[in-house]
Amino acid sequence: MRGFCGVGGTALLAKLVRLGVVAASVAVAGCSTFGAVGPTSRDINNASSGTVEGAGVRIVDIDQATGARLETAYRQAPFSEVFGDLPPSGTIIGRGDQLTVQIWEAPPAVLFGPAALLAPSSALALPSARSNTQTLPSLLVDADGTVPIPFAGNVPAAGRTPAEIARDIRNRLDGKAHDPQVVVSLAQNNTATVSVVGDVKTNGRVPLSPSGERILEVLAGAGGVDDRVDKALIQITRNGQSTSLPMSRIIDEPAENIRLQPNDVITALTKTLSFTTLGASGTNNEIEFEATGITLAQALGRIGGLKEDRANLRGVFVFRLEEPKLAGVTPGDGTRLTNDGRVPIIYRIDMAKPETLFLAQKFAIRDKDVLYISNAPGADFQRFMQLLSSMVFPVIGLSQTIL
Repeated sequence: MRGFCGVGGTALLAKLVRLGVVAASVAVAGCSTFGAVGPTSRDINNASSGTVEGAGVRIVDIDQATGARLETAYRQAPFSEVFGDLPPSGTIIGRGDQLTVQIWEAPPAVLFGPAALLAPSSALALPSARSNTQTLPSLLVDADGTVPIPFAGNVPAAGRTPAEIARDIRNRLDGKAHDPQVVVSLAQNNTATVSVVGDVKTNGRVPLSPSGERILEVLAGAGGVDDRVDKALIQITRNGQSTSLPMSRIIDEPAENIRLQPNDVITALTKTLSFTTLGASGTNNEIEFEATGITLAQALGRIGGLKEDRANLRGVFVFRLEEPKLAGVTPGDGTRLTNDGRVPIIYRIDMAKPETLFLAQKFAIRDKDVLYISNAPGADFQRFMQLLSSMVFPVIGLSQTIL
């Protein structure tokens, strides 16, 4: 046994170690990617030569200029800026509305009262003649915008206020009735309404009162949104123009809770927004976020940051199918787009620069983005050494046991 532990034993130990190294090398040669979850930084940096559905991939560095351009492009103009907070429109009669008309005739009432059944000379001789009230309910404003009034004819109503209609009726009855007084009121509002659709409890039309209802009042009247408030996006459409804001912003900023106008359309959307994280991060998963949006800094926080033993600080990427106008593409410039009219862009972020942490607070993550963190260049070598040690050290331990 001593002889075995001498020169021959040492030679055997060396031979076993060499065999372990060769075995580890062969294993490494057969597995060049070490089970990586995605492309390397070098592969992504060379991706500009590739295509997605025939559209060329673009690589854009996130710097101050790019960050400012994207922040401006994605800025959501608030309701107070796009539509303004207009004063209450009051009661304007429209076609299809129903009116109630009341006419008072002073004594002796010769047109609408009982005295009207007698001869004019007899009517004037009745000392007990009293004023008479005539109520004309549920008068429909016709398609031509007029409403029929006895002894006054078809009176224009559409586009006028009740006071203006009453004044016109009184003028038409003057000389026919004895000192007539007229009151016109809106019995049923069929035109000064807003439509509430989407993810609310009750879809339908909501009439506007002369005081002027605001967004949150109308949504409350519709039963509220179906999902959590922080997931709801409210879109207002007026005169062919649309814009949207998160509902939580309308609640937090009273200036955005604007008065609605006739024929406005309110659409409540509670779409689930999410991004996917892959690579050397704290978690590989699909992450949901609120309708108010999320920045790159917040996204990195939610995934547990970068893995310090694997992540490449200069290899953080955001994969996005961007709208052409946001990618600086103008119609007719020859740029090829994907089948759904998008531009494939890889935004490259260098987290090794301290100023990038400020840019990350403004760079917005969008719905369906893919946040990918590549492995550091030395990560494969480190894993190789771990694999090598896991194969060589057992051989050494075995040789020592034998010797």
